[in-house]
Amino acid sequence: MSQMPQQAAVSKCPSCEEPLEPGDRFCGACGYDLSVVPARPEDSPTLAIHGVVPAPDDVDWPVARDSDGHGHPAPVHAAAELPGTDSGGSPLPPPPPAAPPSAPMAPAAPAGAPAPGVRFDRPGEPEEYPLQAPDPRLTAEPAPVPGQAPAPEPAAASRQSAPAAPDAAEKVCVACRAGRVDDDGYCENCGHAQPRERDHMEQESGPIAAVSDRGLRHHRNEDAFSVGCTALPDGAPASVAIVCDGVSSATRPDDASLAASRAAGETLLGALPRGTHPQQAMHDAILAASQAVNALADEPATAREQAPHQNAPACTLVGAVVTAGLLVVGWVGDSRVYWVPADRTTPPARLTEDDSWAAQMVAAGLMNEAEAYADERAHAITGWLGADAYELEPHTASFKPDRPGVVVVCTDGLWNYAESAEEMAEAVPLDAAARPLHGARVLVGHALDGGGHDNVTVALLPFPAPSQGAGSA
Repeated sequence: MSQMPQQAAVSKCPSCEEPLEPGDRFCGACGYDLSVVPARPEDSPTLAIHGVVPAPDDVDWPVARDSDGHGHPAPVHAAAELPGTDSGGSPLPPPPPAAPPSAPMAPAAPAGAPAPGVRFDRPGEPEEYPLQAPDPRLTAEPAPVPGQAPAPEPAAASRQSAPAAPDAAEKVCVACRAGRVDDDGYCENCGHAQPRERDHMEQESGPIAAVSDRGLRHHRNEDAFSVGCTALPDGAPASVAIVCDGVSSATRPDDASLAASRAAGETLLGALPRGTHPQQAMHDAILAASQAVNALADEPATAREQAPHQNAPACTLVGAVVTAGLLVVGWVGDSRVYWVPADRTTPPARLTEDDSWAAQMVAAGLMNEAEAYADERAHAITGWLGADAYELEPHTASFKPDRPGVVVVCTDGLWNYAESAEEMAEAVPLDAAARPLHGARVLVGHALDGGGHDNVTVALLPFPAPSQGAGSA
């Protein structure tokens, strides 16, 4: 950026957290240059992706109530703060000074040393995790004795070894298709270990769909999602998608993402029919998800499962609400929302800004984008849901696209293989709005074909929200 960021009125040094006096330009304790701390932008109105705000929609939204306890409405993320171009092809204006980092950073820290308030979502781990093998005692056959014929089995014994037909409610082995699966996940007939339910998940709800996959390198799927459809008070349809990514370096990341996605999805589907403005509902949903993840830190299972060096369960969250004329997104962390227009001659856009070390270095003017994302700390997240998170600052934004398209809500397991809006649009099938489940499967396949180094989760929502009853072809 050509202009120096404005000095922010902060009470503590972003580097060492020592108290500051009004008017200080440098920290008296560590000498940190306070002029590099950008000022918090003012709330912005709903913006049209094409650059022109159409006439207000017909829904008589109630005024969003104050939500931060200090008389301020939920924060709005303006399109001018996002990289790229709008859907009309015009470059976005230079970003205003960004909000001060929510967690202290030490840019001069040696490479590899995590900065305060930064959490690494990629801990050192083996490239491959072996799948859990079935107990050899259940499958091995006794070795034959040379020169001795095998002893014949009594008919009664043969009848006793035949598996009983499992009840309809019981799980059936995916290998032999006959045996019952016990509580440990093994078939009582052939002994095969069963695939875990979360290794690959698909769900279609009306016109929206989501797919989640373990990937090719992780030993479990730590992503989770929640999708659903509802109606506004006037009967207009509304679609909801929440995608959560467990922080791998945290305790029970799979439980954290599942709890957060369920809490946020239930909150949104309950608030929208009551007339809550979608942006306010998204803000409240993120807070509900945070409370659900925080509650996991108090469960006895944590103490039983972890060593003395345990940390709190944590995850990131991103979500979208689509109505007939409004698109609302909300997030904490580095999962993203992309806008892909149906007319591919018009440019797509990324609608979220990462809570990551690299993004904050670029926003503070300390590095350019190429330098920041080349650093090994680039993907360290600076915002997450969890009991050990710094002050929670949910991001929300409202948009009014002027043309039909599809909204892509995904974790970094996908966007690592299609980072720019143009790359994502190229990966999205042309019929994704009409066949969202197929489109989500294609995008997950794109990530797996690229290497599948992380869990992959994506949800697709057509815009505008189709009338109730419309689904994928």
